Amino acid sequence: MSKDVIIACDFHGKEELLSFLDKFTEEKPFLKIGMELFYAAGPDIVRELKARGHKIFLDLKLHDIPNTVKKAMAVLSNLDVDLCNVHAAGTIAMMEAAKEGLTHPDGTRPLLIAVTQLTSTSEERMQNDLLISQPLDEVVMHYAKNTKAAGLDGVVCSPLEAGKVKAVCGKDFLTITPGVRFADGDKGDQVRITTPEKARELGSDYIVVGRPITQAADPVAAYRRCVSEFLGGEKA
Repeated sequence: MSKDVIIACDFHGKEELLSFLDKFTEEKPFLKIGMELFYAAGPDIVRELKARGHKIFLDLKLHDIPNTVKKAMAVLSNLDVDLCNVHAAGTIAMMEAAKEGLTHPDGTRPLLIAVTQLTSTSEERMQNDLLISQPLDEVVMHYAKNTKAAGLDGVVCSPLEAGKVKAVCGKDFLTITPGVRFADGDKGDQVRITTPEKARELGSDYIVVGRPITQAADPVAAYRRCVSEFLGGEKA
């Protein structure tokens, strides 16, 4: 899979989502379906979007005992998504179980990645709320190395951490980075953020962009701007 912009479809339900997608008459954007929309519309929304020709990142961030995650991934594997994820904090054993559950009998599977630390988490919050005393950067790199050890394909991380993840895990280890905003846009509730162009320079393989596109006055123009800035004017 080549570099791409993934639109975070954080809508309340199916009708709102389809109304948004109907604006795209030329492109079939890569879409992230998160908890809100998946819980509201159910698995059928993934099947419908795949039938429409979209690639899907199913962002449910599974985090439970290994056996539960394995069984859940076995169910999700039937949805034919392109990318899905777990929390790296669930341990190497849980991530290995997730990969096993996601893998089809013929050995194929979607890409599987792990969340290191959410881009809304600052070092102060991590230390005060989670009682993790190591520096945020060290924690992210440790989780990334655990993810690679478990045999997963990459991590979700801040674009500010993408290059460092590549340095410790290799250039082929994927970095999927939310926390991307236009230089002239609103930060929202994200803390560790950067622009699409800077994310490319820092080593992001995929950027996940929500409100700067979904809440734009012209979502299609915003998407095209994001693609242009991230991919240097040429969609991969």
